[in-house]
Amino acid sequence: MTTLQQTPKDSYAAARREMIARQLLPRGISDARVLRAMGEVPREIFLPAQNRSRAYDDGAQAIGDGQTISQPYVVAWMSELLQAQAHHKTLEIGTGCGYQTAVLCKLVDHVYTIERIARLAEGAQDNLRTLKLSNYSLRVGDGSRGWPELAPFDRILCAAAPAGIPPALVEQLAPGGRLVLPVGPQGRQEMTVVMRDEQGAVNVEQRGPVAFVPLIGG
Repeated sequence: MTTLQQTPKDSYAAARREMIARQLLPRGISDARVLRAMGEVPREIFLPAQNRSRAYDDGAQAIGDGQTISQPYVVAWMSELLQAQAHHKTLEIGTGCGYQTAVLCKLVDHVYTIERIARLAEGAQDNLRTLKLSNYSLRVGDGSRGWPELAPFDRILCAAAPAGIPPALVEQLAPGGRLVLPVGPQGRQEMTVVMRDEQGAVNVEQRGPVAFVPLIGG
C-alpha cells in the first residue's frame, strides 16, 4: 500500500478548515460570506516564513514594527460586525500585512486601505499581489484622518485602537453607514460599532473587550 504524503498546501487548507470549525463557529460567527472568505484567504502567506506554522493558532501574531496580525476570530468577528455587502464603499484603517484587507476584498467590490508604516504597506502590496487581488487601493498615511477626498464610505473598519472614536471617521460615514473599531486605552478596549442612520443620527454600541495595538495619528 502506498501512503500519500501531505503537502504543506494541503496542511494549510486543513488548518483553515479546523480554524473555522474550532475557533469561529463555536464563538458564533455565522455569516456565510465571512466564513467562506476566512476559508479562502491563506493566512500563512501574511506571516514571516519562520512563523507560518503558527498561522492558524488562536491568537495574534507579530508582523514587525510593533504591529500584529489579529487573531483569526477577531478578523472574522470584525468582518461580521461590519455587515458589508458587495456594493458598499469600504475603508480600512491599518492595512498591516494585508490579511484583513484580503478578507474584505472577498466581501466587497473595492477596499480603500491606509497604513501608517511604509514598510508594512509595501509588504501588504506584495502579499495581495501574490493572491492576485486587485480590488483595493492602498495609501501610506495617517489613518485617524480617514480618506476625506474619497468620503463618504458605507463601511469603515479600523484595525487599531484610538483612545476615543476619531471624529473624522464618523464624519466620513455615509447615511446608513457602519464603523467597526476597538476603542480605549491599552487594557480597557471595547469593540465598538458606530452606526449613522439615514437621517444622520449616530448610535454607538460596545460589543465586548478586546486588545489591539494603539492607533497613532495626528
